[in-house]
Amino acid sequence: MPTTLKRDSLRAFANEHRQEFEGLLRQFVETPTVSNDPAHLPDIAKGVELTVETIERVGGDARVYKLDKGNPVIHGVFHKDDKLPTVTVYNHIDVQPASKETEPWDTEPFVFTQKGDTYYGRGTTDDKGPALSALFGARAAIEADVPANIQFLWEFEEEIGSPNFEAIITKNVKDLRTDSVVVSDTVWVSRNRPASSAGLRGLLGFILRLETGAVDTHSGETGGASRNPIAELMQLVCDLYDVRTGKVRVKGFYDDVIPPSKKELNDWANCGFTVNGFKKAHHLKKMRSTDPLEVMKRIWGMPTLEIHGVVGGYQGPGLKSIVPPRAEVKGSCRLVPGQDPAKIKKLLAAAVKAKNPDVTVEFEHAAPAFRTVVEGELPEALKRAIKFSFGKEAVFVRDGGTIGAMTSIEKVLKCPVLFLGLSLPEHGYHAPNENFDWQQASGGMVAFAKYFEEIANLHVR
Repeated sequence: MPTTLKRDSLRAFANEHRQEFEGLLRQFVETPTVSNDPAHLPDIAKGVELTVETIERVGGDARVYKLDKGNPVIHGVFHKDDKLPTVTVYNHIDVQPASKETEPWDTEPFVFTQKGDTYYGRGTTDDKGPALSALFGARAAIEADVPANIQFLWEFEEEIGSPNFEAIITKNVKDLRTDSVVVSDTVWVSRNRPASSAGLRGLLGFILRLETGAVDTHSGETGGASRNPIAELMQLVCDLYDVRTGKVRVKGFYDDVIPPSKKELNDWANCGFTVNGFKKAHHLKKMRSTDPLEVMKRIWGMPTLEIHGVVGGYQGPGLKSIVPPRAEVKGSCRLVPGQDPAKIKKLLAAAVKAKNPDVTVEFEHAAPAFRTVVEGELPEALKRAIKFSFGKEAVFVRDGGTIGAMTSIEKVLKCPVLFLGLSLPEHGYHAPNENFDWQQASGGMVAFAKYFEEIANLHVR
């Protein structure tokens, strides 16, 4: 017989476990699992240990999968009955770097700070808070005897492109068999409009480097004759894309782009997105467009080239009149369906060579764009679970970010992947003062518990 969870009972469960949730989130935030910095490898190890302890403490079986290199993946298993449907939740526990010295944090980024119902600290919303919300939702479902196998995949390399994730799950594919995967690492349109992602953009990171000397030289003695690597890289950046419009000037860059469908554009136009809300959430003062649909196309449906940092020259106070010997530019392309990261890599490398053959380009992690299903039993079950918890219909939009593991999951585990995100634009993914809040955390617990029940009832029917 189908089970029927009660909303009030699930909300009571969340409130009864609030202190425990907040204590765990504190432990996770104060373990700085920064995956892009080798200096934090001991913290990654502590994060793995904390994850295993947490899963086992709430009644799961925790398994650590790893290779000879890279960070591990944790597999949490609750129940294992071949007669029951299996649903797996994916989250990542690694985080972006953060520093109060170089960024405008109001609090210490790796110190959990609670202000009323809001939790501040690196990883609160990306992605430790949503991960723990899903885990507590699973506990609620299990305690209510929902007949489903619930598994967790918690990764420690998502923020660096999941370079070892596919190899790890391929090696352990028999243990990881599942009927579907649900991901809690995406953002709503606004607090008033729940959103489920129907797709993610891909990513291709790169670093441009140019060396024209051995040491700093006096700009009066050598300026005009010596080559300036910062200036040349700035020129190269402008050759690669129009910095005012964002249009990429690399030949062939847009050739394979699959634009959003008319239905998608119609859904986006009616999803409740506002430019003012977007600007406020992301603390933006100026934008390239103020047309709502144009903005949504740019952040969800079109590829980009962005510059993230410039290294070189004098960085201290005042002016030091030198010509620097070397410089580098850090950048990336966000890719959309139809674009192959390997092809874009070749096009970008060729463009750099043609514009300035002395510049070297080093490519970082790459991931293709990802699209999921928006019609059928699973998406409808997801929408019912979200409405059950938050009281409003979810809209299917895309997410401009990248989760490299998604294409690997679809390829290796051969199952549908859906998104039950809990974060809000104002929560500040990758930004100073990143935060999460109890309303989204507790609502997430209820939504996940209900979704697990929906999966179980689909199986019964």
